[in-house]
Amino acid sequence: MALAATPMAAQDLPQELPSAGDLALMGTIPIYWGETDGLSDLLAGEGEPHWARPVIERHYRLRPLDYISDVAVAGYSRLLLAQPRGFSGEENVALDAWVRAGGRALLFADPLMTGHSRFAIGDWRRPQDVALLSPILTHWGLELRFDETQAEGRQMRDSVPPADFPSLPVEMPGELVVSDTGADCALFAEGIAAECRLGEGVVLVVADAALFDADGADYAAQMALQALLTRIFGNPVPPPTTDANGEPKY
Repeated sequence: MALAATPMAAQDLPQELPSAGDLALMGTIPIYWGETDGLSDLLAGEGEPHWARPVIERHYRLRPLDYISDVAVAGYSRLLLAQPRGFSGEENVALDAWVRAGGRALLFADPLMTGHSRFAIGDWRRPQDVALLSPILTHWGLELRFDETQAEGRQMRDSVPPADFPSLPVEMPGELVVSDTGADCALFAEGIAAECRLGEGVVLVVADAALFDADGADYAAQMALQALLTRIFGNPVPPPTTDANGEPKY
């Protein structure tokens, strides 16, 4: 399947060159800034910090991206996609090329987000309720399905049989199916996760994002997130030091 390209945008270019400990971050789940009501909340210090940010920044410096392009991802070797919005044609092409050239991506694509948000459905500040990533998933040989009849409620999902894959806290998860017999993908946790080798790179797709729920900063969620990061990105790098403002610095 070919991915159509669109003219390149000049926005969201890196302001400084990526370093070895950087982890590029893109998505509608407010990991970096917390769930804020725009710039006014940030300036007033009223944004509620997301529990996942300090967990991730124990080992990586997060570098937020708003757009995927050849230039935007140049220099990064790691990318965390947390329930991203639907990609444009150019973004699909750039992401696919980046992975195949050796990039490693952890993608959370939830077909039905269940976490609480302070913003109403349809508000652009709200996390994307439904993953809209069929073109890139299909290109990678995957199909995301959702069973509307499944039981509600949070549960732990393990690999069956037990395998070298972390237990995941999930709620109304999706199911990933390998739709292309030629795809080099392995399924875990009854299809909730898929690990695909694409060229020189690897993408780990998780069909649920319940571990990022704002009130889900429990032990299971933290351990699952750390285990997923280690699986896709390898052993964590040494913790960063901080600059005069308390920001992580390598």
